[in-house]
Amino acid sequence: MPLVLKQVFASLPQMERGVAKVIGGDPKGNNFLYTNGKCVIIRNIENPAIADIYTEHAHQVTVAKYAPSGFYIASGDASGKIRIWDTTQKEHMLKYEYTPISGKVKDIAWTEDSKRIAVVGDGREKFGAVFLWDSGSSVGEISGHAKLINSVDIRQKRPYRLATASDDTCSSFFEGPPFKFKFTLRDHSQFVNCIRFSPDGSRLVTAGADGQIFIYDGTTGERVGSLGGEKAHKGGIYAVSWGPDGSQLISASGDKTVKLWDVGAGTAVTTFNMGSDVTDQQLGCLWQKDHLLSISLSGYINYLDKNNPDRPIRTVKGHTKSIQCLTVHKGNGRSYIYSGKTGENDCFSGKGHSNQVSKMQADEANDLVTCSMDDTLRYTSLSKKEYSASDVVKMDSQPKSVSVSGGFTLAVCIGQLVLLKDKKKVFTLDNLGYEAEVGAIHPGGTTAAVGGNDAKVHLYSIQGSTLKDEGKTLEAKGAITDMAYSNDGAYLAVIDDKKVATAYSVADGYSVKNEFYGHHAKPVSLAWSPDNEHFATGGMDMMVYIWTIGDADKRIKLPDAHRLHHVSSLAWIDAHTLVTTSHDASVKQWTITY
Repeated sequence: MPLVLKQVFASLPQMERGVAKVIGGDPKGNNFLYTNGKCVIIRNIENPAIADIYTEHAHQVTVAKYAPSGFYIASGDASGKIRIWDTTQKEHMLKYEYTPISGKVKDIAWTEDSKRIAVVGDGREKFGAVFLWDSGSSVGEISGHAKLINSVDIRQKRPYRLATASDDTCSSFFEGPPFKFKFTLRDHSQFVNCIRFSPDGSRLVTAGADGQIFIYDGTTGERVGSLGGEKAHKGGIYAVSWGPDGSQLISASGDKTVKLWDVGAGTAVTTFNMGSDVTDQQLGCLWQKDHLLSISLSGYINYLDKNNPDRPIRTVKGHTKSIQCLTVHKGNGRSYIYSGKTGENDCFSGKGHSNQVSKMQADEANDLVTCSMDDTLRYTSLSKKEYSASDVVKMDSQPKSVSVSGGFTLAVCIGQLVLLKDKKKVFTLDNLGYEAEVGAIHPGGTTAAVGGNDAKVHLYSIQGSTLKDEGKTLEAKGAITDMAYSNDGAYLAVIDDKKVATAYSVADGYSVKNEFYGHHAKPVSLAWSPDNEHFATGGMDMMVYIWTIGDADKRIKLPDAHRLHHVSSLAWIDAHTLVTTSHDASVKQWTITY
């Protein structure tokens, strides 16, 4: 197949205020794991740009953990379902599937031989279960709690011990297998968010919403101390993670700090100050080999530096929500990919659109032009990378599409077309007589094509600073969903909700050059290759096709470009590199050879 997935730009963890985020570590120390939406994201810890995405859950995934063997991952979702799948192959074959509890899974733990799994969370009849990984047969009972269980861990040495932490302010201690309830630990005064055995099994730690951390004997469950005197943190603690030798651990708190503790002395060695904004609250952490990771409420993944506690070594940023649109801009001889989502954006400083960004394009003057459901058009300088209020143009109604060419911007809004020049409105056309969906300006800057839900393309000439209806329309098969001119202006390609792509030859009076069939569901995005010979379309059928203008039968298909999510936007970096985005919040880069 002449097609290679080159790179996945994965989404960040999906975060919720006041809710702990469990990050899974790889026993070999190479990868870490987290969840976003229905996806499990596996990232290389040394180079987080290397990522893999597992998308087989039907419901929102809440937690994923590697088996100690490293060969399998168990992931749990909001419906109580656990999927156990292979990590060694790209296909991630499903090995087993169980539904041990009837509500949201909050945490998962394996025994060191990778044969038993404990699952806890919310449920109607019980808040946890422990069972054999290959049969689902019970190996004990997780009892002793009056409310949902947030956290579970199993001692990684024999004799096995299992411990749970709950919203009922208590922790429970179990012996087994089969695991039996032994006693309750009642030291916390609020929700207990996290419970973890040290790597050698000698200690057990609990962390709670009361800002306290208690240490227990890992074999007997007897309390042996606490960290930080009266309180370990000024705010609630969401997660703890032990260092490899068990003498230290890190804790993540809503007080916007991560602390590194000497467990024996009970004192903090280092306090990492993560910021002053509410989004700087720390909801998850992982200590793996030499890497200390924390997760902010913003979804940012912070690599902490023991020698410089106020400045992380690196912060991994990206999207946490589904991506609507994307464009590629060339600058300094490099290609930059810009993608749009809701609200604040992490590549630009300042306040961005307040609502979903529906379309974007880069213009000749080095600006990124975006339109949004907040009824504005925005010009953002790509050289400065900051949103500035002066470049926001308010529209009379919601803009659906934006096209830039020849110094003009065409905004297709609900009920009207707006032509802009030098970031100002110069002409508005109302009472169109049809519902306009999408527009495209010819590279020559003399013609504007507008696609409607009347299955027609309406052509307007741009004269001076006005749009003149020439009374010329092109017939398509259905309501138009996207359209674009080739970069050389020779062709106009159009896709419609009847699943057809049509290319018109501009020089021949817009006669039909070719019709292209292949999508099983409505295509929603279209992008021309810089070679002017090929264009790509992406559809609700989760397919991406690359079409050859001169030969309708010559096509390349990217099946399952984003599994279980349709492709929302496409852009070309060069004639052999296509970028796709989708509602799984990831951006993927593909290499194509003809």
